[in-house]
Amino acid sequence: KQWYQRRVRGVLFYFPTFCPTSKMKLNIAFPATGCQKLLKIDDEKILSIFYDKRISQEVPADRLGDEWKGYILKITGGNDLQGFCMMQGVLSNTRVRLLFKKGMPNYTEKRKGVRKRKSVRGCIVDSQLSVLDLVVVKKGDNEIPGLTDNTAPRRLGPKRVGKIRKLFALSKEDDVRQYVVHRPLPEKEGRR
Repeated sequence: KQWYQRRVRGVLFYFPTFCPTSKMKLNIAFPATGCQKLLKIDDEKILSIFYDKRISQEVPADRLGDEWKGYILKITGGNDLQGFCMMQGVLSNTRVRLLFKKGMPNYTEKRKGVRKRKSVRGCIVDSQLSVLDLVVVKKGDNEIPGLTDNTAPRRLGPKRVGKIRKLFALSKEDDVRQYVVHRPLPEKEGRR
């Protein structure tokens, strides 16, 4: 690691230099099964297909390996090496300080009318990211173990009557109470 010096109020601090790294984690989700897979990639050639792409752009995943042939991935976000998240609409590949107010993403208002300046990452992918979030848009020919071969059950279902009817394709005459998804509770020992 390389370090640089910076003097703040008479005190000397050492900070690591930001050198481009070729290590990145790809967090790939497949909404049809509810599963996700984390890939750690060190090869710069593989990662170069994601560079200079924006959030919500689609990328073919053929370079990740033979089993990924035919898959198309959509970029949904990511975090840089210091943990700052990417933000849609900030057309930069660096970190930017923005003034946030009520209604903007990545900010919750603590008091009424308060604005706050926060650091966020731009929406363009580069080598400074540590994690890149992706979603499978189009499934290829092969099954990927841990992602497309098994399904994770939905832990929680919808609560509203209209949404339960829509999920299970029910009519107005059907009893909705039989289709409510309950969370399994562990049995308590002792007094009940």
